[in-house]
Amino acid sequence: MKRELAESQRAAVKTSDELPREAFNETDMRLQWNKFAQRLSDSGQKIMATYMQINDPVLDADGFTIKLELPNSGSKVDFDNNKLDLLGYLRGKLHNHDIVIEVHVNEVVSTRHAFTPEEKYEKLKSINPAVETLRKMFDLDI
Repeated sequence: MKRELAESQRAAVKTSDELPREAFNETDMRLQWNKFAQRLSDSGQKIMATYMQINDPVLDADGFTIKLELPNSGSKVDFDNNKLDLLGYLRGKLHNHDIVIEVHVNEVVSTRHAFTPEEKYEKLKSINPAVETLRKMFDLDI
């Protein structure tokens, strides 16, 4: 009896060559990505859901690598530690067990805020150069 059970279990486990590798497109991937993010959010796992929705994931030209850009290395580490459930979900829903997720960090230097009246005026002038014309026309101080 034990031997039969062991043999049936071995037969049920598929080798990696037998796992599905169906092609999918970026639209299908994003649909499943967003469904999983919503499921995480609904179950209270808001941080992981937020990481998933910071930027849209992009499907690489190879057809199975999903690239995601996160704002800092802390979020990357946290995402990487929690991505196994996401990978399993995507592999099942998209019928492709070659899917991998690559996370890249893009730390954009934050822009400096204008605090003094001169800085605020220069910021306004960079947005709309007509401000300078108005200042001169009405002989206004900064």
